Amino acid sequence: MREFDVYHPPPEAAEILAACPRLIIAETTEELVDLACGGPGSDWFEVAYEVPGRGRVVEATVARVRNGVCANYTEPYMRRRDPDCMVIGDDTPTDKTTFRQRFGTSFAPLRQATFDWLRQQELAMFGFHAGGPGVGLDALVIAPANAGFFALGLALLQGILRRDELRPDFRPRAVIYVAPPFRHTHFQGRQVVVHNRRDGLHELFSYNLYPGPSAKKGIYGVLLGLGEREGWVTNHCSTVQVITPYDNVVTIMHEGASGGGKSEMLEHMHREPDGRLLLGENLLTGERRYVQIPRACELRAVTDDMALCHPSVQGGDGKLTLMDAESAWFVRVNHIEHYGTDVHLEKLCAEPPVPLLFLNIDAVPRSRALIWEHIEDAPGVRCPNPRVIIPRKIYPGVVDGPVTVDIRSFGVRTPPCTRQKPTYGILGMFHILPPALAWLWRLVSPRGHANPSIVETEGMSSEGVGSYWPFATGRKVDQANLLLRQFLDSPRTRHILCPNQHIGAWRVGFMPQWIAREYLARRGVARFRPDQLRPARCPLLGYTLHQLQVEGVPIARWFLQVETQPEVGEEAYDRGAAILRAFFEKCLREFLVPDLDPLGREIITCCLDGGQVADFEKLMPGG
Repeated sequence: MREFDVYHPPPEAAEILAACPRLIIAETTEELVDLACGGPGSDWFEVAYEVPGRGRVVEATVARVRNGVCANYTEPYMRRRDPDCMVIGDDTPTDKTTFRQRFGTSFAPLRQATFDWLRQQELAMFGFHAGGPGVGLDALVIAPANAGFFALGLALLQGILRRDELRPDFRPRAVIYVAPPFRHTHFQGRQVVVHNRRDGLHELFSYNLYPGPSAKKGIYGVLLGLGEREGWVTNHCSTVQVITPYDNVVTIMHEGASGGGKSEMLEHMHREPDGRLLLGENLLTGERRYVQIPRACELRAVTDDMALCHPSVQGGDGKLTLMDAESAWFVRVNHIEHYGTDVHLEKLCAEPPVPLLFLNIDAVPRSRALIWEHIEDAPGVRCPNPRVIIPRKIYPGVVDGPVTVDIRSFGVRTPPCTRQKPTYGILGMFHILPPALAWLWRLVSPRGHANPSIVETEGMSSEGVGSYWPFATGRKVDQANLLLRQFLDSPRTRHILCPNQHIGAWRVGFMPQWIAREYLARRGVARFRPDQLRPARCPLLGYTLHQLQVEGVPIARWFLQVETQPEVGEEAYDRGAAILRAFFEKCLREFLVPDLDPLGREIITCCLDGGQVADFEKLMPGG
């Protein structure tokens, strides 16, 4: 029996493993730390490949640091996810671009060429389980041995199984193949990840070493495909249990496109040196507004990005129940520019109990990687996507197992809006949404302003159903129907909408969702009285609060109702609302296909016909 046979690899994977000149079967992250750095005695390593016509190409450099491993890509383009990296290599129904559509040929020849290349390499492999206990599927990764940092990232994110942990029925239903040189030989240097769905096996071919599209979002696509076949969703969200100073416990699920504030929902509020909170800075006048909340709520993280909402964990109580789909969290730290910005996260990353993986952080061998020391894309230009992968088990107070959601929030990255330049930056501090309107926001999932997570695209763009559409492999209408059923099955979960970065003419960062978190946790299950809410001037924004006080501190009205800002006014607000309406109309028409659920069709038609907030309430009443 061959050493790798205990993993029961698919036949073609077994042929590769048997033919390669050397095979390293990793069983622990500690082994992968050494592999990433070039061996137990090495502190510095170049990840390089021979590329026909170009010679030796260095993809990344890796440094062993006191708190883990620090990897940096030589090309700025490789330091964040390309939103167009996914293609589908099979003929199963899909709304995504297929390999044949994009490249004009079948994927089969390149698939075989990839296998032929892997057979000639020294390889590393390990097994893992994608998803949660009893939910998900068994999987393998096969990668060049010199791409140890990539394998380390995958092992941290998804877990790694020792051979003595393998169940007798371990059978891989997903395999990741990593072949970096093909980025240069076949794809003009672009990031490409090919999903090839076969009968009983999901193959994922990663032709680059940035883990976002493959080790993280690629596995997300595998789970979405599994849920599509079985009738459930892996939601794109962070989740946090918020415990108030009065011991109320409220669970908030925060969804949104890339840059929508998912990781930030797990962070403590960023305070000024004197302890105050900077609510916002007026971009035109320079005025600053502060609030004081002496004692913030306690936070217990549940999920950071991917939440399994499997039928087996639902309680049937009218609220959505979820559990984490990952073993570690891929945390973006672009907002940590100085020491002391978030002392909790900074301490955790500087002195972790286990090695972490840092990406796009400037550190030298044997130093301590500091999350505010971002690599520069050009002299004086910080990389906008510095990352650290943190095992969830080391987060203080992390919650294991399923939790039930009280409030479902959706984050939108908004630009400034002024009379001189009207935009869709008209969202107030937070809005209360009827469930039908909350479902529509997930169908359109605006990517938003100045997104740091991905390669830049022009204008307002959509990440689609549930904000996870960029990672899904099937059809939009199927995911829309699954989300609609999820909303119908959880009428007692409430819905809000939160901006980040700007409220009208004010720069606010992520403070709106932090204020909303503090306020709504303190309110607990209390319902809003009719006199506390009023329909937003733009019906797509649901209801706005008439006034807001947190711990007795009033929030200025112009942070709640943007049209009252003198720098904005009603005319600019209405022009911003028109931009938002046009965006919704463009995105929603794509869902009007025969397979759409009849209720979904009614909701979309209501929106296209200029429906008001009360109309959406009637279509899908909330709790």
